Amino acid sequence: MSATRQIYIGTDGGATTSKVGGVWDDGTAISTRLLQRPTGSAGGPEAVVRGWVAAITDYLEQNGLDWAQVRGVGLAIPGPYQRYGVLDRSPNLPESFAGFDLHAAYSAALAERAGRPIPLAFGNDGNMGGVAEAQHARGDGNGTVVMLAPGSGLGCAYVGRDGLPLDGDSLNGMEGGHMPAPLHLLDARPYPCGCGRTWGCFEVYTTLSGLPYLLAERLPRYPDHELARPGRDMRERAFALRGLAQHGDPLATELFDFQARALGLHVANLAMAFDMQYVVVGGGLMDPEATTAEFRERYLRIVRETADAYLWPPQRGYLTIVPAALGDLSQAIGAALVALYQQRAAR
Repeated sequence: MSATRQIYIGTDGGATTSKVGGVWDDGTAISTRLLQRPTGSAGGPEAVVRGWVAAITDYLEQNGLDWAQVRGVGLAIPGPYQRYGVLDRSPNLPESFAGFDLHAAYSAALAERAGRPIPLAFGNDGNMGGVAEAQHARGDGNGTVVMLAPGSGLGCAYVGRDGLPLDGDSLNGMEGGHMPAPLHLLDARPYPCGCGRTWGCFEVYTTLSGLPYLLAERLPRYPDHELARPGRDMRERAFALRGLAQHGDPLATELFDFQARALGLHVANLAMAFDMQYVVVGGGLMDPEATTAEFRERYLRIVRETADAYLWPPQRGYLTIVPAALGDLSQAIGAALVALYQQRAAR
């Protein structure tokens, strides 16, 4: 069976680790096991591209497949971009990647290895992850999906009825983390964001990037707390909060409740624009290996209750908020699905 079926491969090109996954031509995953390899970005972009092709070859061999079955490849890679397929300066990659036409180089390498041109889909890693989570969330339906993944920053994606993400005309669509938050509702000051904006980006109130600010403001209320001891900077102390919250620590619980309310306001904000059926919440706070079921349920309940107060009446009970389910699989599988969906749309 596998010798004749067509397949689509996804490459998740991270700054330190790259992953390979794939789907059959019906969109189901070839395997729930990812192949992972060091990205090797210090060797330059050409070496990274060669490594991706070699990793695909290994993935095919491990799953009893061959290059003749590959109909398309998708690449999930962080921005920013100068234009489609061309990277801009990234804080996580060497300067040699800025201005490099990654789409052209990877397409050429794939064609050389396969002995024929292979269509290559290129896109933001967060958007690709949203595609995979959207497929999982809506099952056989076609409702639209927003994915929000709070981590070090706030990953955002919108996936339409066609299964494809909103990229925008300049590939900067769904940078929802940098929309301004309603600070009067949060009783919060406009913290500066890493993007350079000072209007109070949602990212600063929902992710690790803003926890040092929130912690610095609230820590004086807890003078006997272990994090109040001198000797560590505020960012280092912020890293400890997720673990403390799993044991019901009052300060940590207060901070993550605040972040859940901020994310709920963002859900309501986005619902005004997209009227989506599903919101998938991902990121480390939804990781079953790092957080308890009680923590995740509390966080999602606060998100739902906060959003509900600002939704239009027809949206209440219709908009469904669920935790992400695919973990590290999402971006590679999503990239493979985008390659599949783009080919379907072109037929």
